[in-house]
Amino acid sequence: MPRPKSPQYRRAPKPMKPRDIVRLGMFDPPAERAAREQRFREVILSIPRGRVASYGQVAAAAGYPMYHRQVARLLRNCGDGLPWHRVLGSGGHIKTRQDLGLEQRLRLEMEGVRFAGKHVDLEIHQHVFRTWEF
Repeated sequence: MPRPKSPQYRRAPKPMKPRDIVRLGMFDPPAERAAREQRFREVILSIPRGRVASYGQVAAAAGYPMYHRQVARLLRNCGDGLPWHRVLGSGGHIKTRQDLGLEQRLRLEMEGVRFAGKHVDLEIHQHVFRTWEF
């Protein structure tokens, strides 16, 4: 005769220590955030017409290699003065949704960027950052 199943209880998560909060990026002083966003802006503005870069490339060129999501957040919240359409997902894929994705594709095509299916041909149009110039 099979044993009846006992109810499974989830363990409560361990309380976080201050070092974990800093390591996971949950503690972000405003001055540091502003400096980081300024570096992201400089890097994005350095991408020339007809070239593209990924979120990860922008973050790495700014000196924050694991901050690709913050690059996306910056472009989503205040991308009005930046060439936001030149920043793509890895592999050259457009990550913006619906109308914005169509607008991004049209803007890139107007700059002469060619697509191979749904992604940009990175062999031709990928921008290589020269980090020693920043």
